[in-house]
Amino acid sequence: MPSWWPSLGSSAAGSASSSDAPSEKITHALQEVARESGAVVASLDARAAALPPHLLLLTTFLLGGATALGAKYIYVRHFRRIPNGEWVTPEMLAKRRWIKGYVTSVGDADNFRLYHTPGIGWRWPLKFRRIPVGRTDLKDQTIHIRIAGVDAPEAGHFGRQPQPFSEESLAWLKSQVEGKFVYCQMVRRDQFGRIVSAVHLKPRFLPGWLTTGRDLSLEMLRAGWGAVYEQAGAEYGKSGLEEFLRVQSEAQRAKRGIWKYGTRGETPAEYKKRYREAAATGEPVVPARSSASTPTAAQGSSEEGWFQRLFHLLKPR
Repeated sequence: MPSWWPSLGSSAAGSASSSDAPSEKITHALQEVARESGAVVASLDARAAALPPHLLLLTTFLLGGATALGAKYIYVRHFRRIPNGEWVTPEMLAKRRWIKGYVTSVGDADNFRLYHTPGIGWRWPLKFRRIPVGRTDLKDQTIHIRIAGVDAPEAGHFGRQPQPFSEESLAWLKSQVEGKFVYCQMVRRDQFGRIVSAVHLKPRFLPGWLTTGRDLSLEMLRAGWGAVYEQAGAEYGKSGLEEFLRVQSEAQRAKRGIWKYGTRGETPAEYKKRYREAAATGEPVVPARSSASTPTAAQGSSEEGWFQRLFHLLKPR
């Protein structure tokens, strides 16, 4: 046997004993923790046994009540559905509560019907809750949402003439929200019982509870399918009136949507004021100051002048 063999064996034994030392320390530490935990539990048991029975029952009752109240709050805030606008309380509006929902239909170009979808279970892969599709099933089960801060061209209702571009504006809104999930920050209730809300589209990548998507009001102004609502009670969300007016000015300069023929046309606010005044006085409705879909008389005479000049130049002499 080589001379180095015994020394190698002794060193291996030493290394084995040294590796056993940390495990022994860990075992000893765990035993100490277990003994201390047992002592704490025993102390608590002794103190609980020393308490009067009625005080122990009262403590148990209070803890159970607090747990029940906490569970109820979580259910009401995050899982209970709001069937319709009548269930929206003043407290919800004062706190400007956010709700998520599915747009079942679009009425005019600045409002729609929202089916409230709180919590989870409405979409795959965890879909176990159903959104009704029939008109009968949806009766009294949707919230009438009025988009905050914008006014869209008025459609023809109650015998009134529709505004120019009302159909195009309605088609644009349907393409953005109908049959889709959106997020609404409820602000107030208007004179028609609708819930005025700052509406945001579903975020493209991140979940809705982490961030908000694009502001629908600003998107409508940017596309030129609405005007800034500046009457009493107007709400503009976190963007503010200045940002709304800036985006509208960009659409006007680019002649998008309702601004195709410039800014001389009648705004939705002026349209409603004209019919409101006629209803109050009982007199016939005053014609609009100009049509946004046809050239004005001045523009027509200017074009006629150019044609006359061209005709005289080409006329044989």
